[in-house]
Amino acid sequence: MREQDVGYRAPQVCGLVGITYRQLDYWARTGLIKPSIQSAQGSGTQRRYSFTDIVQLKVVKRLLDAGMSLKKIRSAMEILRDQLESNNPLNDVTLLSNGTTIFAAHSADEVVDVFQRGQGVFGIAIGPVQEELEGEIHRLFPDEYSATPDEVTEAQAN
Repeated sequence: MREQDVGYRAPQVCGLVGITYRQLDYWARTGLIKPSIQSAQGSGTQRRYSFTDIVQLKVVKRLLDAGMSLKKIRSAMEILRDQLESNNPLNDVTLLSNGTTIFAAHSADEVVDVFQRGQGVFGIAIGPVQEELEGEIHRLFPDEYSATPDEVTEAQAN
């Protein structure tokens, strides 16, 4: 797979995540989630999103669906970006919220600690979101995206 073939265009991303193009455009322009493969640079160019970008967008969508504000979601995404920069896999992160704050937990001990304080929380495990998107991508684009996310990452590194 050639490097310029890697990535997902906006219409594909919108379909996979379940958002409108307008939402995707706004989130990219305001820096919530920018496409990591290619940004739009003037008319005629298209944003290209990586699989990891799509996972983060799906998490944003689920947080919105759970009633979280965009401001709180921005804070959560900063936490996720920190995890990516420190090479911790996203599927080892669970987002938690007490309705006011969003936390990231890396182990069962952290989750248990939150519950012991008696606060009501919800969690979004990133691993299942990734698996769901992988299946959806292969179902919708069987010929176009036959490489696994690991193969795509490996191809990008070379």
